[in-house]
Amino acid sequence: MKFDRAEREILHVLQSEGRISNVDLADRVGLSESPCFRRVKKLEEDGVISGYRAVLNQRKIGLQVIAFVQVSLEQQDDAKQRDFLARVESEEHIIECHAVSGGYDYLLKVVDYSMDHFSELCMQRILKFPGVKSIESHFSLKTLKQSGALPLI
Repeated sequence: MKFDRAEREILHVLQSEGRISNVDLADRVGLSESPCFRRVKKLEEDGVISGYRAVLNQRKIGLQVIAFVQVSLEQQDDAKQRDFLARVESEEHIIECHAVSGGYDYLLKVVDYSMDHFSELCMQRILKFPGVKSIESHFSLKTLKQSGALPLI
């Protein structure tokens, strides 16, 4: 999808300031209020903007552990993959799941309150998800960049 200058600027501003008023957004991107509002609505309708949310400071709410968990499945059975993904979807501590190339099948980003709870999550739940053969965990020692903003062409 190609975006004109105004759409790129709207998307850029909304990625960092999702609660900005339409009046302020229009002023920032050099449009009048009505055309700006129509463009934002069109970007929402087209699915370019898929939602708005508050970004929480995970440490301030007690989530001290960030781990990346590599998951290898026993086999590429469609039913087991669907069951595995359903379990991943239902686990609130798994905040991202990526199917990946390479030596394992999935990469999970997990946040947790403590190492004890993370250990329980892995040993009592993730390792028992359907089809899981093995997992390997890597821990984030410090977050150096976390923007969430996507580059716009």
